[in-house]
Amino acid sequence: MKSKKKTFETVVHGIFLILGLVTVGCVLLITVYLIVSGIPAIREIGLIKFLFGTKWASTAAEPSYGILPFILTSIYGTAGAIVIGVPIGFMTAVYLAKIAPPKIKTVMESAVSLLAGIPSVVYGLVGMLVLVPAIRNLFRVPDGSSLLAAIVVLAVMILPSIINVSVTALEAVPKEYEDASLTLGATPLETYFRVSVPAAKSGIAAAVVLGVGRAIGEAMAVMMVSGNVANMPSLFQSVRFLTTAVASEMSYSSGLQRQALFSIALVLYLFIMMINAMLNFFLKRNKEGR
Repeated sequence: MKSKKKTFETVVHGIFLILGLVTVGCVLLITVYLIVSGIPAIREIGLIKFLFGTKWASTAAEPSYGILPFILTSIYGTAGAIVIGVPIGFMTAVYLAKIAPPKIKTVMESAVSLLAGIPSVVYGLVGMLVLVPAIRNLFRVPDGSSLLAAIVVLAVMILPSIINVSVTALEAVPKEYEDASLTLGATPLETYFRVSVPAAKSGIAAAVVLGVGRAIGEAMAVMMVSGNVANMPSLFQSVRFLTTAVASEMSYSSGLQRQALFSIALVLYLFIMMINAMLNFFLKRNKEGR
């Protein structure tokens, strides 16, 4: 009997190991493919000219392949979405996990889950039909398709990831921590923000990482509300992100243009990897410093 149980556990461990190796293999395969496909264009164009060039005209008679506008737009757009979305998502998570009555919590959690299930193209459609005209009328600009519209749409899209993961982290905090704080005379709000939130810091940081990944990697919704024009980033001007640059031209690209699009994908991939590595580094350092 013990031999059969041990054999079963060994088989299960082997299956889990294989699945883990498949995941790692997929990541390595994507990495190698992007490097092999993206390096030739960078070599031909020149790394400095490619990364810091301010003009993208891939179909011109004398093509230019500068992606600095795309890089800056992606940075500004992601940062703006985080600045707007993280505080709203965090406060909502604290309310749902610690303050909201059961009925209201159930309704709001259902709404958040529904928000997470809406396709990105629907966000883009609503943004194009409602948000873009609102920005045009409110700020008296020629066209509401702009960086601001993209920031607002991205901020809404990252809310479900931040709220769901943060709520799970806050609800996992042992009840004894809060009881001890309340016993010492702290108010409920002081307990939530000075005891529960620090104890759930790692989970909340993971929620922010997911939000950043969603914001950086979104293409369709951003393309529909940003104008998709290769300009240097400005709040009320049409812009193009790294993701939308690849998505908008890949269908008809060829030759050096196609290779340059793979180079953009490689830059985007490395960008996301760097952000994740930095956040994981700070999280581990905070854990070790406790």
